[in-house]
Amino acid sequence: MSSPVVGIDTEVGCHRCFRGNNGGFHDENRTVFDEQSCPHCGKSGPPSSSYSSFLSSDLRYLREWEKLGRCVAAATKGFTIGAGLKGGLSAFSILARSRRGRKAGVIPNSEVIVLAVKDTLRYGLFLGAFAGTFVSVDECIATLGGHRRTARWRALLAGLIAGPSMLLTGPKTQHTSLAIYILMRAAVLASRCGIKSKRFGGICKPLTWAHGDIFLMCLSSSQILSAYILKQDSLPPSYKSFLNKHGGKDSVILQGIKELANSMPFTNLDGIEKYYKSQGVDIKLDPQMKVPCSIVHGHQSCAEHVISFFVQAYRRALPVYFPVYFIPALIVHRLDLLKRRYTILGKGLLGTARSSLFLSAYCSSAWMWTCLLFRIFNRCDIPTVALGTFPTGLALAIEKKSRRIEIALYCFSRAIESFFTCMVEAGLLPRTKKLKRADVVIFSLSTAIIMHCYAQEREVFRSKYLNVLDWVFGIPPATCETPTNKDS
Repeated sequence: MSSPVVGIDTEVGCHRCFRGNNGGFHDENRTVFDEQSCPHCGKSGPPSSSYSSFLSSDLRYLREWEKLGRCVAAATKGFTIGAGLKGGLSAFSILARSRRGRKAGVIPNSEVIVLAVKDTLRYGLFLGAFAGTFVSVDECIATLGGHRRTARWRALLAGLIAGPSMLLTGPKTQHTSLAIYILMRAAVLASRCGIKSKRFGGICKPLTWAHGDIFLMCLSSSQILSAYILKQDSLPPSYKSFLNKHGGKDSVILQGIKELANSMPFTNLDGIEKYYKSQGVDIKLDPQMKVPCSIVHGHQSCAEHVISFFVQAYRRALPVYFPVYFIPALIVHRLDLLKRRYTILGKGLLGTARSSLFLSAYCSSAWMWTCLLFRIFNRCDIPTVALGTFPTGLALAIEKKSRRIEIALYCFSRAIESFFTCMVEAGLLPRTKKLKRADVVIFSLSTAIIMHCYAQEREVFRSKYLNVLDWVFGIPPATCETPTNKDS
């Protein structure tokens, strides 16, 4: 990029345009007329001749095409990201299902593929429409109201208007978890803005706690894992399936723990005994038991169970994180695979091993802490389960620092959804019948905050996210100087 041009009158045009930013002119190609017409802010000096007037109209025509091109490019890139992410996840799910083989009652693979293609197109249209709508509204407001005059609020309004694009995933498909997660991301960005501001810096200072992500994970774990044991209906189906797989316990075992924690009579102890017998363990359960350790791990001691469960959990976790690390590496570093293949491969293997260690330690420590508290208090009730699952979140310390907040926010959004579902079903909160698509409202408000921060407070973003947003939306900074990115 060329160096700034000094001495340009602000009444003529902004110096950033003449540096070559946002479709402006580079120093070496700038003419006298270029200094009289600013393609960025729309200011121009008096035309010196009819030839200059002709060039001015030609430039305006060219700028209109550039704006249209930006809208089309954003929509195309958004569709590519949405379809690519959803299609990749669907393809991996289909491959995993094919490996397990077809079970009785499972949808045939042909129908699964059709559903996967439909979901892929829907999510592609969703993100494509969001990106295209945002850029279109942004350009329209800038054209009608002026780029500088509307800079402070234009992205906020454009993000709000683009939010209902979520309906393209299906008018009856609720995305409460996604909406709450995006809300959490917006809250993080807003808190970073508050931390660096003079007015709210003191209020937001507690948010700078170095281990806040681990504490947030502990809170989330208490709700999520308690719901996994006591009220699975409060969890989304896909997340419930994930927990059932990595929780490593049969539904009859969870039912037995739930009945004991709720002081209900056992209804299926025979089913638990039959389950253990199918595993080669002959056990007789006491209907008068106070702690469910024999239900959880049969004849094993609590320590033996934790060790054996950890080994099994690590094997289950490896297939989860292998594609998480290697598929993005193949896409992002595809040009460097031949030059740095051992470095890229090593980082991928290390990341897979580390994240698998986190997930296996997280799941095994959940049973360790609950068994420990059952033994200490010699009882099993709802507060003991909630308290026992709280320190499970400490396992997040195993993960890389940059990934901790991402995992904590994801789990916290799931925990919030589960918590309010439990409150509504318990009658402690009213059911909202008037607002049927609260997820769209929450998502729209959240995207308005995020896009406003993107346009006005770019330094609160981490560089990797800012690079992606710049690639898709390409919003120029509102000020004449390009701000630095936050790389933390």
